[in-house]
Amino acid sequence: MAKSLFPGFDGLMTLSRREGVDIRPTLLRVLTDLYVQASTHSDDEQRQFVELVTRLIDQVDDATRAAVKARLAIYPSTPTPIMQKLGLTAAQEGRRIPLAREIPTPAPAPAPARTPTGAELRMAANMAMQPKDAAEIHDMFFRASASERAQILHNLAETPLKAAPRIPTVRAKRAIQILEMAAIANDVANFTLELGDSLILPSRVAAEIVDDPGGEALAVAARALDMPSPNFQRILLFFKPEIGTSVNNVYRLSRLYDRLSDRSALVMLAAWRGSTLAVTRAKYQSSLHDSERQRARGASSPSRPAGQPGSVPGIRTGTGGSDR
Repeated sequence: MAKSLFPGFDGLMTLSRREGVDIRPTLLRVLTDLYVQASTHSDDEQRQFVELVTRLIDQVDDATRAAVKARLAIYPSTPTPIMQKLGLTAAQEGRRIPLAREIPTPAPAPAPARTPTGAELRMAANMAMQPKDAAEIHDMFFRASASERAQILHNLAETPLKAAPRIPTVRAKRAIQILEMAAIANDVANFTLELGDSLILPSRVAAEIVDDPGGEALAVAARALDMPSPNFQRILLFFKPEIGTSVNNVYRLSRLYDRLSDRSALVMLAAWRGSTLAVTRAKYQSSLHDSERQRARGASSPSRPAGQPGSVPGIRTGTGGSDR
């Protein structure tokens, strides 16, 4: 079970210890979530789950261990070695399985006195940089290689370009929850819709970010929402299987995400928003020029004679001015 989902599990763990990118908490949560989704397991699946989880339980933080314990405490098919490892008691007839103690949640951050409206955020974004510059940054980023994208994002932190305003905290937290649920369900449509709504992006740009095979665009979008690193790693593993099954890709994007500054992400967000205005202008530019040319031709055409076609003007003869 686990090896089919994570064929490079051992290599990923070794790389994590050597390079300092600790993804063990994320892997433990993901393995547990995958295991409890099925009601029954084969002997081989159970053996692999026990082998992997017992290795990880002693290597993660208390919060992760408590979250995993809470999930497995209410799961009826938790292997006995795991229950012993976590201090759980097997269910007996007439006896409830003890639940893990509730994990204390931090107090919510105070809401800002006034949350900017969507129109205000759009206006601020459009004023951040010229549409032409935004379109050039957008195109340059999506054409670049992985190493070039990392360099572009590094340079954006030092650029004088104005960054997009931060997404309000309450809205960002809600978006992170929805995005993670959509990623676990592999619901591409809702994931794309929520990403566009939360970042105030048109559907075209949101789809471009989601479909980007490299994953750097998704990392920028997640950083713009101030998404915690474990949530981003879970989205990679569930929503991007072509990335999640590669040891090197998971490590590369995890390191990029941890080093990516908020300013770089918000400047790129401003470029994504501004590029939409540039595309709209280019789309209607030709029709505007055609209208101007038509008006110019109408103004320069000769005036028509006052007389009706075929009429014969009067002929004056003599001094009396009489008409003949």
